[in-house]
Amino acid sequence: MAIDKKVRSAQWQGIASALSLAAALLAAPSAYAAGDAPLLTPFSSAQGGQAPQPWRFTTLPNKAPTRFEVVQEDGKRVLKVDADQSYGNLVHPAHLPLNNNAMLAWRWRVEEFVEGADLRTRAGDDGAAKVCVFFDFPTDKLPVGERTRLALARKATGEDVPSEALCYVWDNKEAKGTELTNAFTKRVQMIILESGATSKPGTWVAERRNLLADYKRAFGGEAGDTVPDIVAVAISADSDNTHGHGIAYFSDLELHGAPSTQEAASQPKQGE
Repeated sequence: MAIDKKVRSAQWQGIASALSLAAALLAAPSAYAAGDAPLLTPFSSAQGGQAPQPWRFTTLPNKAPTRFEVVQEDGKRVLKVDADQSYGNLVHPAHLPLNNNAMLAWRWRVEEFVEGADLRTRAGDDGAAKVCVFFDFPTDKLPVGERTRLALARKATGEDVPSEALCYVWDNKEAKGTELTNAFTKRVQMIILESGATSKPGTWVAERRNLLADYKRAFGGEAGDTVPDIVAVAISADSDNTHGHGIAYFSDLELHGAPSTQEAASQPKQGE
C-alpha cells in the first residue's frame, strides 16, 4: 500500500510540474485591455534584474527554483533563464479570446541544453527553453478519466490547474516540427519549434505563431467545436528530473489579438 501511495504521489507531482501555474493566474490582474498597451509586459521595461509585474514566478515544494533574471545582452535587456537541477515557470496572465487574430511572437536562443533530457520519458522530461500558452477548456467536456485525473492533480497541488497547455520547445534531441504529448499528462501538448544548436553560437531565432491554428493542431481531436480562452503565457525551464543544467535567453514576448465577434459588437463605436 505504501508503494502505491509513493507512485501516486510521484505521478501527481509530475502532473503538477507540467501544469503548476494557477497560483500566478489567481494572484495577478488581467492583462487584456483595450487600446495599444501590450498584452504582455516587456522584459525590457524592467528597472532591475527582476521580471516586471504581472510576470510571476511559480515552482513546486521541495524543488530548487529555476532562476529568471533580466540582463543586458547585446545592448538589449532580455530574460536569462538558468535551470540548474531545478524547476520553475515565469507566468503572465493574458485573458484573450482564442481566434484567428491571436498571435504570439518572440526571439530566443539556447546557450546550454539540459544533458540527458528526453521529452518522451518521465525521467528525462526536462528542457532549457519552453514557451507555453494556457487555455481554459471546459472540464465538463473532458472524458471522465481525464476529468478525474485533473481533479486529483488540483487536489494534490491545492491549485486550480489549467485544463490545457500548449508548449513550444527548443530541444536538443527531437526533430523540428515534432509533436509530443507530455510524458506525465495529456493536458500538456508540445510542438518542437527548434532542434539542436544553431550553426553560429549566440544566434537568436525569431518565432511567430498563430495560436488558433496551433491549438487545433494540438487539441483539435479533443476540442471539437469548442474554442477556449487563453488565460496565461509562460516561460518554463526545468532540469530537476535529469539533475542537469540549461541556459536560455528570451526577448520580449508579444501577444497580439482582438476581441471575439460578440465582444467587438458590444463595444461602443468611435464617436458614440
